[in-house]
Amino acid sequence: MIPSIRETSPVQAQYLAFIEALKACGFEGELNPDYANRTVLATDNSIYQVLPQGVIYPKNATDLVRVAELSNLKQFRDIVLSPRGGGTGTNGQSLTDGLIIDISKHMNRILEINAKERWVKVQAGVVKDQLNAALKPYGLFFAPELSTSNRATIGGMINTDASGQGSCLYGKTRDHVLSLTTVFMDGSECTSHPLEEQDFDAISQRQDRVGELHRVVNNIHKEHHAAIEARFPKLNRCLTGYDLAHIRTEDGKFDLNSVLCGSEGTLGFITEAKLNLLPIPKCSALINVKYENFNAALRDATELMKAGPTSIETVDSKVLNLAMGDIVWNTVEEFFPPTAGKTIQGINLVEYTADDEETLKNNIKVLTDQLDARADDASSPSIGYSVAWGADSVAKIWGMRKKSVGLLGNAKGEARPIPFVEDTAVPPENLADFIMEFREVLDSHDLAYGMFGHVDAGVLHVRPAIDMKDPEQEKMVRVISDKVAALTQKYNGLLWGEHGKGVRSEYAPAFFGDLYPQLQRIKATCDPRNQLNPGKIATPHEHIQLATIDGVVTRGQEDRKIPVQVWEGYSEGMHCNGNGACFNWDPKDAMCPSWKGTRERIHSPKGRASLVREWLKQLSERGIDPLQESAQAKRQPFWGTLYTRTKNTLAKRRGEYDFSNEVMESMAGCLACKSCVGQCPIKVDVPSFRSKFMELYYSRYLRPLKDYFIGGLEYMIPTLARVPWLYNGLMKPAILQKAMARVAGMVDSPLLTGINLDTQLQQLGLRYAVAENIRELSDEDKQRSVIVVQDAFTSYFETQVVVDALKLLKSLGFNPLLAPFKANGKPLHVHGFLKAFENTANNTAEFLNTLSNTGIPLIGIEPSMTLAYRSEYQKVMGDNAPKVQLLQEWLATQTDRLAEQKANFMTGDFKLLAHCTEKTNAAASMKDWGAVFSALGQQLSMVDVGCCGMAGTYGHEAQNVQTSKRIYELSWSQAVNAEENQGKLMATGYSCRSQAKRMDDLQLPHPFQVLLSQMH
Repeated sequence: MIPSIRETSPVQAQYLAFIEALKACGFEGELNPDYANRTVLATDNSIYQVLPQGVIYPKNATDLVRVAELSNLKQFRDIVLSPRGGGTGTNGQSLTDGLIIDISKHMNRILEINAKERWVKVQAGVVKDQLNAALKPYGLFFAPELSTSNRATIGGMINTDASGQGSCLYGKTRDHVLSLTTVFMDGSECTSHPLEEQDFDAISQRQDRVGELHRVVNNIHKEHHAAIEARFPKLNRCLTGYDLAHIRTEDGKFDLNSVLCGSEGTLGFITEAKLNLLPIPKCSALINVKYENFNAALRDATELMKAGPTSIETVDSKVLNLAMGDIVWNTVEEFFPPTAGKTIQGINLVEYTADDEETLKNNIKVLTDQLDARADDASSPSIGYSVAWGADSVAKIWGMRKKSVGLLGNAKGEARPIPFVEDTAVPPENLADFIMEFREVLDSHDLAYGMFGHVDAGVLHVRPAIDMKDPEQEKMVRVISDKVAALTQKYNGLLWGEHGKGVRSEYAPAFFGDLYPQLQRIKATCDPRNQLNPGKIATPHEHIQLATIDGVVTRGQEDRKIPVQVWEGYSEGMHCNGNGACFNWDPKDAMCPSWKGTRERIHSPKGRASLVREWLKQLSERGIDPLQESAQAKRQPFWGTLYTRTKNTLAKRRGEYDFSNEVMESMAGCLACKSCVGQCPIKVDVPSFRSKFMELYYSRYLRPLKDYFIGGLEYMIPTLARVPWLYNGLMKPAILQKAMARVAGMVDSPLLTGINLDTQLQQLGLRYAVAENIRELSDEDKQRSVIVVQDAFTSYFETQVVVDALKLLKSLGFNPLLAPFKANGKPLHVHGFLKAFENTANNTAEFLNTLSNTGIPLIGIEPSMTLAYRSEYQKVMGDNAPKVQLLQEWLATQTDRLAEQKANFMTGDFKLLAHCTEKTNAAASMKDWGAVFSALGQQLSMVDVGCCGMAGTYGHEAQNVQTSKRIYELSWSQAVNAEENQGKLMATGYSCRSQAKRMDDLQLPHPFQVLLSQMH
């Protein structure tokens, strides 16, 4: 039995007092000093891990004024505050050992869109893709493009002066900022925009922090203009944070925003922004140029730029190969055909945009003619190309390029590419030589690495592979960083291209030279006590030091406290690198429904991975081996620990602290949909390590009754199905439903259909897949046979779906055999009954493998249950896991037979709502549905939706009902109720159909039922 984790790292008394004082002065947002929130926000997308004293979620700008004013009180002048947006920084920009001010949770509204004048006003917590989705109907967009655009906030972009793909055309974030509203540390608010001299004179007369800042910044410009002109490089990326080179605009106006953009929360809290917008290009295309040599790709970029493209991005073979093993490859494979006898070592993605097709084609022809002309030249740097036409195709390829950041973290082994020197910028003409020397540095230390970036702007992201758990390898961070810093100066470049400075501000004095004291003047004006994100960009006084790259705690230093065997035993969650893909804003994207439904970071794959790592570390520090505890829990009889578990549970109810309870709260909120497994670039598998955690958690505490009900349902249901009137009679009455919710924690439990499959098989002239029946098959019958594997949900709660599937298969000329019902065990796994699951899996696998050995393919109707055979089962028994295909996977191999039946079908146009697990863990099977419907003369399109919110029994559990409904409202409700979808929708998942019935009283058919209805 695991021990209670009663003591972690306590919050300092001064910070608790500050939080209590905020409550007293009317703070409207949330104040979280709990260890779970602190742990989850202790990391970002960098190599660092810094535990904050608490997390504050302000509701509005007034809350931020309260925070600022309170920090001025004498007793709170040592309080450290760090603003945070999406948490996607690669340099620890928002990490702090003080209080994190997370603006993204509540301050995320789009305030005003002025399409005529092409500007928008937003709160700082708005996500970039969220903004562009709102602007799309107006034909406008916010230009700076980021790989993290689906979770990066506008405030975060402003604070790092972010840019990315297309920056040569569109510039950086600051180029599109019209005005900013900022709360400064004295509580004053200021809306800043470029000022005429008269307006500047007026505001500089103010006697508060705002007036002083205007005077100081203007004096710096006047006194050091020549030095600024000489020091700041003439690069697309410039030298931001604080950008002294643009204090005055080209027409002479004073622009405080040049200093605020890129300030990384060190000067104030940016609350709102007014942004310039651009028209969306009407036409676009990508030329994908392939190379055998990555250096050739870099050198060729300069030549390609002469053809006038919008942008050029590059990826190396390491990134490309990782993409090939990811779900994203299904969307882009057609654009990267292999070249016979050649090995691709690099690709340049050359984008063209235009406002009409003719202009686009003419522009592209300039480059394709150039590529064609050198195709037969042996000295040609490239080895072929392809063209992707249209916004949809271009978006798919950019999606692959965006994901490359995370994909590098999924490299095999413990040494994985990490960000610590990955944001260099040099003049584009110097890039190839610079990277050649960069690679020589890495090769001299035998380091593997991955590379991608914006070659048109001279920015390449290089990530060396280091196992930060190894103290010797960790030393390479200092060695490589120093050498790369010197190298960038040699090539007249910068160490920070677009991802901000953060902890790497250590190198700022060397790059800024004599101008660094002027940065300190600005910092001292805004934050004289060094309370705002200290150690970043600049310090207010020369005796205060900047943070150093090896002076901040790293994840590796914490992770090495977890023994190797434990690390490997929980490997499904150990490699999360904080890239934050699970914070995807898009409600129509599957990952992560619990995050989208709660907006709480503990309810995300990153949050859960962070918590389980900390939990394992806490156990290890107490001398507890969770692997041994798991073995013991499996041996321990239920009654043997009942008294102790009861006592521990009563203590928990009395309020006795145990960090495991905070971890359990996070795990309990997971829908176990497995979208993280398919969509996370690192392949974090929350359901797997969640079940391991729950097994141990419930070795200490009593389980809720609902767990036994859900876990045992597959075993009870065949018996209950014999008396459906009894089961349904207990589930139907409102008074008994209330009792079930209160006692068992279950609501809206489904009813048995009462349809008897034995009778249905007889009426259809079909048989069960048992040895005797299979032996009687002729060779011809065997060739057209398929075995349908039952699951508890469709066989007993949606029996007609099974019957209709059998009918359709028979009508198509196949001989479907129905496998006798065997428990699948997935509900056991979901709730951490791992011993029972392993027993079930072994028994069921033996049975199904016997059927499979007959040579007849096995298929399953319910996606999540079917995919368990290639996921959860495989982890128990490896290659001995039974091979069970999804319906569409098998039927797509039979398209010739289907084509013969096409004449028997009426034509139709239908739309598919796919199950989350199916479309994220078997992505290729979505195309299979298209092939099946097309072969039978039907039109099929996919409806983009996220999770329905049901996920097996999740939505039936009383504690999850409200979140389940919120998740449904995010995307499913609109799709189900859209007028254009009426009569066309169908859903593959049992839980999806159940949720639509519960929420909108709509019975969605299964695709096989639709096909059956289309037969003459």
